[in-house]
Amino acid sequence: MRVKPRTDEFPAPEVKTFPDCTKIQTHTITIVPRYSETDQSGVIHHTVYPVWFEMGRTELLRANGLAYSDLEKNGIYFVVAELSVKYRRPAFYDEKLDLVTTCTRITSARVEHSYRLIRQSTGVLLAEGTSILACVDKDGKPRRMPAFMYPEEEPEEKS
Repeated sequence: MRVKPRTDEFPAPEVKTFPDCTKIQTHTITIVPRYSETDQSGVIHHTVYPVWFEMGRTELLRANGLAYSDLEKNGIYFVVAELSVKYRRPAFYDEKLDLVTTCTRITSARVEHSYRLIRQSTGVLLAEGTSILACVDKDGKPRRMPAFMYPEEEPEEKS
């Protein structure tokens, strides 16, 4: 016996219209480390930083009126091709941190970001990193970067 799905419970996904271009290239989020992100000495474990970097990328997209889920519904996926982290100072449980995420470069098939993790109370740089994401289709094959992912062109200065 086949069960007929109730379509009223699962409405068809709405078609998302994307902005013409991205307007915000740098975005800052506040992070307060959780106890589960620490080691036994209360220091944030090194494996947590890439997760925070992903949070920064996600919120930078959101600040531009985009969401990964909407991109994926339209066959646009991003996979991490490269990731680097330089740990400068330890971060600790329950302290306020600022993660500054900047989109530094977009090419026809990839997007690059830089990250700076700063202790709010002192302004000390705790870690910095970079990532390169490849733009792929639903089958994982490289695809051209959508035009709306490119930043807004700055007007030329008149002399």
